[in-house]
Amino acid sequence: PTAMKAVVLSVFFACAHGLILRPHPLAAQPHTAASRSGRIHASASQLEQLSAMTVLSIDTGDLDIISEYAETGFITDATTNPLFVSQAGLSGDARYVAFVDEAVIYAKENTASEDEDAAVALAMDRLAVNLGREISKLVRGYVSTEVDPRLSFDTEESLRRARRIIAMYEAAGVPRERVLIKLAGTWEGLKAMEELEKEGITCNITLVFGFIQAVAAAQFGARLISPFPGRILDWHKSHGGQETPEPEEDQGVIECKRMYNYYRKYGHPTICMPASWRPSRGSGFELDEILALAGTDRMTIPPPLLKRLGESSEVVPQHLDAEAAIGACTDEEIAGGYVGEAEFRFLLNQDGCTTEKMAEGIRAFVADTEKLEAAIRSKFAA
Repeated sequence: PTAMKAVVLSVFFACAHGLILRPHPLAAQPHTAASRSGRIHASASQLEQLSAMTVLSIDTGDLDIISEYAETGFITDATTNPLFVSQAGLSGDARYVAFVDEAVIYAKENTASEDEDAAVALAMDRLAVNLGREISKLVRGYVSTEVDPRLSFDTEESLRRARRIIAMYEAAGVPRERVLIKLAGTWEGLKAMEELEKEGITCNITLVFGFIQAVAAAQFGARLISPFPGRILDWHKSHGGQETPEPEEDQGVIECKRMYNYYRKYGHPTICMPASWRPSRGSGFELDEILALAGTDRMTIPPPLLKRLGESSEVVPQHLDAEAAIGACTDEEIAGGYVGEAEFRFLLNQDGCTTEKMAEGIRAFVADTEKLEAAIRSKFAA
């Protein structure tokens, strides 16, 4: 029964992850090697080739760059994080200044005058929505917006803020189906995601560095996860791993493939969207991890690497395939299909890479958030 379920769902994955939710030229057929052979011409760039087997997102908050790549037809989604929102808010660009000013006015009008902390928090959420709303006009797919990372260990407040973000998007005419709420892959973030998904609020579990995070996210119903192969490689290199491994021996690539294969074998519709890249073989091989994961459900890629992909016409072989993944998975099903808190925390603790890199990632996002908070707060004092 499990094998049959996985085979049936592999067809669903190929279609649903191939942009069924939006009108894109590639939506009519799944991202498979067979479909590529009939569509890709000999001089196609690596960007075009990759877009025919994996749904591509751009990882930036720069509206001009998003527009440029969206117009190619190869990029359909966009991801943001606290760094991008902070950069936008502090850039001085007239468009972003207007986003900030509107956010402050909105917050002042919708919170009690004596509660500045609440007003600042609302203004920060509003700014993220203002940026996401503009991005939604440029791309046809998902826009990701992150809940304040300082709430990574607070399920209830994460729920409140996520619902508020979605309410503001919907009031601005952006349907919830187009928004991914980003939450860290902590236990508390995962439980918040589980509740939000039941409400029709789709989520992106971010800062994923290990297998147990990926499994729990899928078991709890996440729409999408963002594993970070580059940072996984960083950790292994700093702990005695190979300095310049071949891409197939890159621990970040290995971990992402393991997650993808597990999802296919056990029938989880959760999308695997790697992010944060490193050159497996060192400088000059910046596309190693991206190309090694060609065929995964989705990827989010920063503009400099999209540019490199667009400049090369070397052949891109497909390395991940939904049907082949079922047989490639060697993992037993974890916790009978639904992991509990004690087992999750124990397995997380036993994974040094995940424990250390997730903590490091949260601290970095918190630092960016606090820079933005200070700038927003100064607007209230002005």
